[in-house]
Amino acid sequence: MSGKDTMTDIVAELLNLLDIEQLEVDLFRGVGSGGETSMRIFGGHVIAQALVAAYRTMEDRICHSLHAYFVRPGDPSIPVIYQVDQSRDGRSFTTRRVVAIQHGKQILNMSASFHVEEESWHHQHPMPDVPGPEGLKTRQQLREENAHRVSDQRRADYLRRRPIDIREIAPQDHFDPQPMSDANALWFRMEGLPDDLTPRMHQCLLAYASDMNLLASAMRPHGLTWFKRAVMTASLDHSMWFHGPVDFNNWHLYSMDSPFSGGARGFNRGAIYTREGGLIASVAQEGLVRPVK
Repeated sequence: MSGKDTMTDIVAELLNLLDIEQLEVDLFRGVGSGGETSMRIFGGHVIAQALVAAYRTMEDRICHSLHAYFVRPGDPSIPVIYQVDQSRDGRSFTTRRVVAIQHGKQILNMSASFHVEEESWHHQHPMPDVPGPEGLKTRQQLREENAHRVSDQRRADYLRRRPIDIREIAPQDHFDPQPMSDANALWFRMEGLPDDLTPRMHQCLLAYASDMNLLASAMRPHGLTWFKRAVMTASLDHSMWFHGPVDFNNWHLYSMDSPFSGGARGFNRGAIYTREGGLIASVAQEGLVRPVK
């Protein structure tokens, strides 16, 4: 099987992952495994499925903001149940609350707001001046170069192809990290998406990808990564604001920083731009960054 065929299969797998099943009015079931990691449920996975569930209860409106709390770790061995509360349907705004459940308990709760399209004034901060994605090493290339540093038990998962093409501008050495600036950026996209994919689904895919590398911003100044056993990490919450339409077939710049860490928590921010420089989303997240004693 060629690399291109493999990527096409991975893209289809992620799209299938987000095609959740409706069980009853306002009640949905999503697959818990697959996608970014096989070891646990990736936070962006649950956020994206929750957003899809909310979208299944309305028409003709696009999400402009979501705010989620990660309550418990997700179990990848069983499905996730999504319960939607249709909080309000107004003339301009629609509000939904989604609760993700496993083993009878919440693993995530999310509020999201949706807005009809309106015209108004416009301004934005400019996109940072950074190198383009061409010439940058892919995530897969970096992992293949470092595979010898991973244990035999973890190597297959470490090298497993993933659906989002990521190219970091200043990647850390995961195995021997040195303190470096919290400000960091990457290019990402998902090539091979169907031409008829809806704007809603492009937005859900961006929500999925927005959880990637963000928490790492709070660890970079301290020379920490997930591969160092000195730190325990977990996403605690995740907020996202959508400013414009998304075409995730194309490259987007994810510019991130971490203004503060302390008290075993790190605060992280992100801005997502199109290749042409349009700001289409903003992200904020607080995560657990706890020393292992």
